[in-house]
Amino acid sequence: MDANRITMGSEKRIGHLLVENGTITREQLKEALEAYQKGKESGEKKLFGQVLVELGFVTEENLSRAVALQVGVDYIKLENFKIDGGATILIDPDSARRYRALPIGFEGERLVVAMFDPNDILAIDDIRLITGYDIKPVCVTGSELSAIIDQFARTTADGLIDEEDKDEAEKAELDEPHAVSVGKPAVQLANAIFNQAARDGASDIHIEPQDKSLRVRFRIDGVLHEVMQPPFRLYPPLISRIKVIANMDIANRRIPQDGRISLKLDRRLIDLRVASLPTAYGEKMTLRLLDRSSRIITLKELGFPASQLKLFGKMIAKPHGCVLVTGPTGSGKTTTLYAGLSELNSVEKHIITVEDPIEYRLAGINQVQINPRAGLTFATGLKSILRNDPDIIMIGEIRDHETARIAIESALTGHLVLSTLHTNDAAGAITRLGDMGIESYLTASSVIAVLAQRLLRLLCTRCRKEYTIGREELLASVPDFPLRKEERELVIFKPAGCLHCSKTGYKGRSGVYELLIISDKIKQLTLQHRSAGEIHEAAVSEGMITLRQDGLLKVRAGLTALEEVLRVLA
Repeated sequence: MDANRITMGSEKRIGHLLVENGTITREQLKEALEAYQKGKESGEKKLFGQVLVELGFVTEENLSRAVALQVGVDYIKLENFKIDGGATILIDPDSARRYRALPIGFEGERLVVAMFDPNDILAIDDIRLITGYDIKPVCVTGSELSAIIDQFARTTADGLIDEEDKDEAEKAELDEPHAVSVGKPAVQLANAIFNQAARDGASDIHIEPQDKSLRVRFRIDGVLHEVMQPPFRLYPPLISRIKVIANMDIANRRIPQDGRISLKLDRRLIDLRVASLPTAYGEKMTLRLLDRSSRIITLKELGFPASQLKLFGKMIAKPHGCVLVTGPTGSGKTTTLYAGLSELNSVEKHIITVEDPIEYRLAGINQVQINPRAGLTFATGLKSILRNDPDIIMIGEIRDHETARIAIESALTGHLVLSTLHTNDAAGAITRLGDMGIESYLTASSVIAVLAQRLLRLLCTRCRKEYTIGREELLASVPDFPLRKEERELVIFKPAGCLHCSKTGYKGRSGVYELLIISDKIKQLTLQHRSAGEIHEAAVSEGMITLRQDGLLKVRAGLTALEEVLRVLA
């Protein structure tokens, strides 16, 4: 995109405006007009704005601000504007380049269009006809507009879905009399949503119909963010498009359905598990993204404190016993187990997993997907596994008494068993097994360690801001913050927000951990049926680092913000 596209009516007019606001001097204006005139006489097609920029008299931003003032429109910086993907897909990339304009959002019933030349009436009229919206032009710099159009072109690129799926979408209306026609805008919107979700590192996509609007949200680093509000008229064909490629029944909108999509985005293989749910305003779609091409994170990369990492490594290296990983849904338990299995994986060890679902394929490890409809549950799968001479067994989740009993007995009979439980802290896993009907003597004899964990968002290293907080202020809000006696103040960091982190202030996540080693004292408390609180206190007295302590230590290290720790570990 070049600066010579502006149709200013008269070079002197924009020049005088720049002189009036003090951007250039009259001498610079005269020099620029002479250079412009010479260029015209020699056949160059440069316009006055480009000449001003090339001479170094103005920046692109100076020029665009002056043009916006001249035309009477707003000037915006795209890096500070939340671009709505539902608007960008209303025109195709070729048209965006031809008009040097791109829809970026909605303001009431009007479509906000970023333009390098907001005085280009022909382009505005054409975009109004193409989109069906009244247009509100805003002025942006040429380089910003070029970059965002290129990004838009990559996001809406065809070929993300297999060609046979595209054929199915075109045949859907013929096959199903009640089906909604799936046109190119819906295909473009679906592609844009999938591609942006993969690029932003989203774990889930939520497509939610409202009364008269449509909302698309991504779960990024465990937190939902609204990313676009596409036109509501695209909702029916968008849902039909997703259903077609997920092999779901597009005619049935009254019952929940499940489906699966496999895509290749940016040379990465992505699996999407699709779930539809009828709501008051229509079907809500939730899509879980699983990146099959991503590598397994190692234990060292998970965020363990050095002392806990060494202890956990020792526990999973034992020849037998049960190691449990606890925490709520989405706290990274399975990732930790996979990282542990990767460390243990060798030719000498026979490792079998039973999971629902298998989230990552691990080379050299036998993974079993449970199938309750076929009679393959965690319990029945475990019974079969034990007849296959395993050394190490990983159970996706202990959900019931039968699974718990088989897991505990397997640990007692010479196997290393790794599994997960849903409890708030490490000590809670001991009492939880008792609630599931496991005798205390079996728990004390078989469980060797319990790891509780959560996930904290990490501060974006490109935009985090440091600030100094006094001792009294810090201890007033967080009495257990790990301050040294001599410290009167502390420098910590808080989120800011930039393009790199999608203006959230955070980029990536790290685990916080609480590793409970089953010592002789803990065994005695287990046999005495003591409460989780008493077990927790005993573990702390033996040196256990709690979840909260680990989180606060990460605040000291500048890895995360204090408010993030308080949000997750209140």
